[in-house]
Amino acid sequence: MKKLLLLLFIAALFSSCGPSKNIDKMSQALNNVEKSMVIKMPKASPVQLALDVQYLASDELRGRDTGSEGIEKAAIYLSERFAEIGVLPYGESYMDHFEVQEKEAFNVVGLFPGSDKRLLKEVVVIGAHYDHIGMLQAVAGDSIANGANDNATGTATVLAIAENFRKLDFNKRTVVFALFSAEEKGLLGSKNLAQRMKKEGVNVVAMLNFEMTGTPMIDQPYITYLSGHDGSDMAAVFNRENKDLVVTGKLDVAAKFNLFMRSDNYPFFEEFNVPSQTFCTFDFTNFDHYHKVGDDISLVNTTHMARVVDAVMPGIFKVVNGDKLKLTPVTNE
Repeated sequence: MKKLLLLLFIAALFSSCGPSKNIDKMSQALNNVEKSMVIKMPKASPVQLALDVQYLASDELRGRDTGSEGIEKAAIYLSERFAEIGVLPYGESYMDHFEVQEKEAFNVVGLFPGSDKRLLKEVVVIGAHYDHIGMLQAVAGDSIANGANDNATGTATVLAIAENFRKLDFNKRTVVFALFSAEEKGLLGSKNLAQRMKKEGVNVVAMLNFEMTGTPMIDQPYITYLSGHDGSDMAAVFNRENKDLVVTGKLDVAAKFNLFMRSDNYPFFEEFNVPSQTFCTFDFTNFDHYHKVGDDISLVNTTHMARVVDAVMPGIFKVVNGDKLKLTPVTNE
C-alpha cells in the first residue's frame, strides 16, 4: 500500500510540473517520503541470547583460548548460526584463517550486501571478540575461565543484530559481521581483518564493536557507554535516533583506562581513520569476575542484553542507511 501511494504521489508531481522541474521535484518528494517513514524495529529475543551465551560459555569449550579445540567448536557454532540467520560468508567461507604463535586461528565473518547503488561499496563493520583466556589455576575445583560476560555476551549481541537486519531486509550499505579471535592476545584477529580489508581496498566507513554487554550499569542515565566517546558524533547519532531512552554516554573510567585503544574497534580506526568505537555495559563496579573462573552464565542478564540490542538498533540502522558518521578533531581517550 505504501509503495502504491508513493507511486501515485510521484505521478501527480509529474503531471503538475514542467519537464525541466520533474527530476528535482521527484528527488525532493522521495527525500520527504523517506524522512517521514517510520521503521518498526524487531525486538531481540532474551531466550536466543541466552542460548548463544550458554553454549559459548559452556565447560565443553574450555574457555575458548585461541588455537584450542574449544575455540574451534565455538567458530563452527558461530558459522552455523550465521548460516541459520542467512548471513552470507565473507569470502569462500565464514572462517577467516590466520596464525597466532604458530597455531591456527580464525575470525568468523559474514555479510549482508548493500542494496543501494551509490552506497553498497561503503561498509559498516559490526563486531565482537569471541575468544577468551582458556584455563586458570583452580578455584574451588573450577579451572575453566568460561568468559560468559567477556565476551560471549558481545558475540551474542552481534548475532542478535544480524538477525534483526535479516528481518528488516533493508541495508543500503554493506554490513560485515565480524567475530574476532585472539583479542585476548593483543587484538590480533581484528588487526588481521582490518589490515586485510585495507589491503583489498574495502571502503570501511564505520566500525561498531560490542564488549561485555551482560550486566546492567547501576545509577547511570544511559544503558551503554561508548569508548572514545568524544572522538566522533556516534553517541549523538545513537541518542538522537532512539526517542525512548538515552542509548549511550561517556564513562570517565573508560577514558582513565584508555579503553578506546584496548578493544577490537581500534585496529579499524588505525587502518581506516573512521569512527570506530565500542559499546559496553561493564563499568568496573557491576561485575567482579573479569578474567576469573567465576565469569559464567549464571551472572549474565539476558533481559538486559535484549534491552541493549533494542536500544542500539535505531542508531545502527541510521549508520547503515543514513549519513556517514563523522570524526571530531580531539579525543581525550
